Amino acid sequence: MKPTLPISRRRFHRRLLGGLGLPLVAPVATSAMAATAATAPPTESAASAAPARYTPGSVVTLLTALEPPTLVGLVNSAAGTFLVSPKAVEGLLSYDFDLRPRPQLAVAWDVQPDGLQYTFRLRQGVKWHDGRDFTSADVAFSILSLKASHPRGRATFASVAEVRTPDAHTAVLVLSKPAPFLLTALAAAESPIVPRHVYEGKDLASHPANNAPVGTGPFVFKEWVRGSHVIYERNPTYWDAGKPYIDRLVVRFIPDQAAAAAALESGTVDLAGATPVPIPDLDRLKDLPHLALDTRGNEYFNNSTTRIEFDLENRYFRHAKVRQAVAHAIDRDVILKTVWYGYGVAAPGPISPVLKNFHDPKVAVPRFDRKRAEALLDEAGFARGADGIRFRVSHDVFDGGGNRVGQYIRQALARVGIEVTVRTQEFGSYIRRVYTERDFDFNNQGMSQMFDPTVGIQRFYWSKNFRPGVPFSNGAHYDNPEVDRLLEAAAVENDPAKRRALFSEFQRVIATELPTIGLVAVAQVTVANRRIGGHTIGAEGLSGNFADIHIKARA
Repeated sequence: MKPTLPISRRRFHRRLLGGLGLPLVAPVATSAMAATAATAPPTESAASAAPARYTPGSVVTLLTALEPPTLVGLVNSAAGTFLVSPKAVEGLLSYDFDLRPRPQLAVAWDVQPDGLQYTFRLRQGVKWHDGRDFTSADVAFSILSLKASHPRGRATFASVAEVRTPDAHTAVLVLSKPAPFLLTALAAAESPIVPRHVYEGKDLASHPANNAPVGTGPFVFKEWVRGSHVIYERNPTYWDAGKPYIDRLVVRFIPDQAAAAAALESGTVDLAGATPVPIPDLDRLKDLPHLALDTRGNEYFNNSTTRIEFDLENRYFRHAKVRQAVAHAIDRDVILKTVWYGYGVAAPGPISPVLKNFHDPKVAVPRFDRKRAEALLDEAGFARGADGIRFRVSHDVFDGGGNRVGQYIRQALARVGIEVTVRTQEFGSYIRRVYTERDFDFNNQGMSQMFDPTVGIQRFYWSKNFRPGVPFSNGAHYDNPEVDRLLEAAAVENDPAKRRALFSEFQRVIATELPTIGLVAVAQVTVANRRIGGHTIGAEGLSGNFADIHIKARA
């Protein structure tokens, strides 16, 4: 994998398609963890930002390819929204690069041993942008609103029975059953805290404040020119005294990758994430003296993996030996080098190596072995015909990256006698074909694993999530009672070691049955002007609040 520290000398999938109505999960918190997280020293990046001082008149320009449909992530989880929403509207917590919680609007937290009660001590002296006090009533309103209306929040907070507010600076979430992922689901971009006095009694989805945010964050909304940009200005009364360090943040919408590369090169924009330029351009850009590349800051949202998904009702792929043969016929290193130019790491299992708390590197997975692939196909009863072909199948893909992976798969399987026709289509047609019409043999796709396996991975393997018409659900129609048991147990297991063991066993079963085949965890790259510091200080990366972003002093 390319270095994960700033590099001195992709756009794959920006779509976060969640909200599938599953029970969701993350590392369990204890009182000890809460105390550690609340007092943990800053990361190297955060520490380097600490000496920075406010620069009057300073402007930073952030580029995004996707214009957000709304500026507040209360009822929307679109990629453009989760990038901009935290600049004005904050969350209870933020997270370091290892997904350990850090204070934001909550300064301390405690989780009862049975996992049924979460108590948050809230920051005092915080003001909304309209001058009103931030209180626990805002937290209660926001959590229950997310439970009712947010695409993923409906599942994230499904077991929240009530939110108690014993005083203005204490919020207590009472659960009907454990939700060990909950403490990792409280980032501003995922679970924003909004002002009750602004939203209460009004329709959440159509509220004007969604497009003119009133928050507690370091930046105050100024204007949104559709198709062009959003402008935020410095909050002079921000609760973290002295921050933010810049006067204005401009978010520009530039969907064309070549134009994005030109803007970064010229200095018209200062930074952009999620591999905003064509991948072949990255090595050229990193050699420019004013630009730097960084692959950190994608641990929370953008930890994308690519994988093959089979239709298990297909006459060929219903046979486990055929799926095992496909796995042995594919060389992930070739995919990584030729399709992703080395920006990533092989990810042969269902859980990405990026999710270090859950990925089990000891699980045996099929390795590249063409002879073994041939033998398995023979054993399955699919001998080569007179023309050398065993059988013919179609392979569905969308966008440039998926098509490049598909062309490699076509060539690789041809070597073992499987003739593949690659069908490339635009995203909407792909979703309709695979998830609604179910007119496919096998496909390849990228998906975000999010910050926890139950949140980002369970949806693909849980039999109860075979939901025709729902994108990025159990498209394989995989049905294994043992896997269901493991996933459901992990979703409510409070003991971290036991939970990891459940996910390890899940990975072992999937590595044997192969309803899907993992390929590559694609590194998402941030390109930044070297004059800008403090932009990537934790797992949320550019989706953080930018309170620490600053103009570096000249040497």
